[in-house]
Amino acid sequence: MNEQPTTPAAAPAPSAKLTSPLVLGPAALALAGLLYLGLRYLVTTLTHEATDDAFIAARIVSVSPRIAGAVAAVPVNDNQLVRSNELLVEIDPADYSLVVAQKEGAAEAQQASYQTMLAGWQLTQVKVTTAEATARKAKAKVAASEATVKQAQADFDRATELRKQNTISSAEMDAEQAAIAKAQADLKSDQEAVLEASSRVDEAHRMLDAAWAQAGTVQAQWHEAQTNIAVARQNFSYTKILAPCDGRVTRKAVEAGDYLQAGQQILSLVPAEVWVVANFKESQLEKMAPGQPVTVEIDALGGRSFRAHVDSLQAGSGAAFSLLPPENATGNFVKVVQRVPVKIVFDEPLPTDHVFGPGLSVVPSVQVSRFTLPAAVIALLAVALAMVSAFSFQRLAGRNAAAK
Repeated sequence: MNEQPTTPAAAPAPSAKLTSPLVLGPAALALAGLLYLGLRYLVTTLTHEATDDAFIAARIVSVSPRIAGAVAAVPVNDNQLVRSNELLVEIDPADYSLVVAQKEGAAEAQQASYQTMLAGWQLTQVKVTTAEATARKAKAKVAASEATVKQAQADFDRATELRKQNTISSAEMDAEQAAIAKAQADLKSDQEAVLEASSRVDEAHRMLDAAWAQAGTVQAQWHEAQTNIAVARQNFSYTKILAPCDGRVTRKAVEAGDYLQAGQQILSLVPAEVWVVANFKESQLEKMAPGQPVTVEIDALGGRSFRAHVDSLQAGSGAAFSLLPPENATGNFVKVVQRVPVKIVFDEPLPTDHVFGPGLSVVPSVQVSRFTLPAAVIALLAVALAMVSAFSFQRLAGRNAAAK
């Protein structure tokens, strides 16, 4: 028998391989990924403004001594985290403690002088009271002497009339005349005593005023001594330099044994509160406003993103506040796109296991448009487009195969 030759099975068409689920499925997934990246980039470009000219900023608190002196101890190290009122540097307090003791001794001496002056003033006040009483007594005696003179004058006048009538003898007349002379002499003596007592009263008042003035002077000196004590104690308290706030020690330039001058910068503290200063181009500020949401990527964390918002925009470009601002009125003018610092504040806490300080690079992206598409919507749209593309490709491949 003649054997019939066997014909080999037909190889699958290339279009059948392309439309196979093993090929079409991964291709659709890859296309969906590419579409997602492309759509997200497009939406971000249309609704966000970003820049890589941005850095973390913070308040840098400079610490300086208020007094001069030798450093006794420095209990802090570089980059150490310190709390408010924690001891940073201690200046040798020996000299300042001696000044406090000296001022306190001077104040005690002034206090003793004031007490002495006050006692003298009180004694002088007693003398014034005694002198015034003596003056009043002398005036009363003058009044009595005046009454005696009047009585003696009346007796003398009667005696004179009686003598004219030869009623009394010459001896009695002489006695009356002697009595009036004596009364007038006593009156004159008492009047002089009043003048002397008044003079003593005036002298006592002057002494009292002088004693009071001296007591006031000593009291003022005592108050000055108290002020000197307060100043000395305050300077003594300045021998301990305390942290004005929480923060990390940076730029430490002090060691035990150094001699410090008042106002000399010895270290700086960087508080934990940080923010972002982003230098956007002026052309990027058209729709930017405070309060807009921001996504900040921190390079030190491998690009990890954190939520933030725009706090404020600087009133002027960065170049306008530089050490040498541009003078566009001189020379040939070349227009340069200016950058404006924008302050961005974080809305969520930063990781505590990392140290963040001024100068770290970040990449902020500000949402300047209210319209935006969430990532989930973009992903669904990319999957839908990929499925439509795969289905269209499958139908097109099927038509080509049927036509052959």
